[in-house]
Amino acid sequence: MRPLILATLALCCLTLSLLAPPARAEPVGCVSTTFRGLGLLNDKVCVDSFRDPKVDGVVCHVSRARTGGMKGAVGLAEDTSDAAVSCRQIGRIVFKGKLEDGEDVFRESRSWLFKELQVVRFYDRPNNTLVYLSYSDKLVDGSPKNSISTVPIMPWGQPAPAR
Repeated sequence: MRPLILATLALCCLTLSLLAPPARAEPVGCVSTTFRGLGLLNDKVCVDSFRDPKVDGVVCHVSRARTGGMKGAVGLAEDTSDAAVSCRQIGRIVFKGKLEDGEDVFRESRSWLFKELQVVRFYDRPNNTLVYLSYSDKLVDGSPKNSISTVPIMPWGQPAPAR
């Protein structure tokens, strides 16, 4: 009975992860934090950039810890829930469709089974601001560690007013 429940949960998680259209991250750089014998196996903090798939004119950077060692090398390590996100307006902001509060804009596996780092977006309409929240979740027990970044929507490319 228990293997059937686990298989069903795994299938549900896989299906949900395939339905979500997360952004694709581009590597920016990593720094080693713990020496583990060989440079490739060190624990690291890495930074990637991604663009919001439904909002043109916004770029985000996410940093998070990556566990090294032999488990990290073969993909069996569980990375910590520590992560940070920073987003900025880099051009004219254009919405590509209806924005849903809490919609995934970035998703990454943090362990070989059931733990993910997510960045979701909210639109604070009264303040005309996009809010990006990063957090980790786990099937049974998530983490309260989180980070936010806000992007006030400003006019872009407008000439400065004459004095």
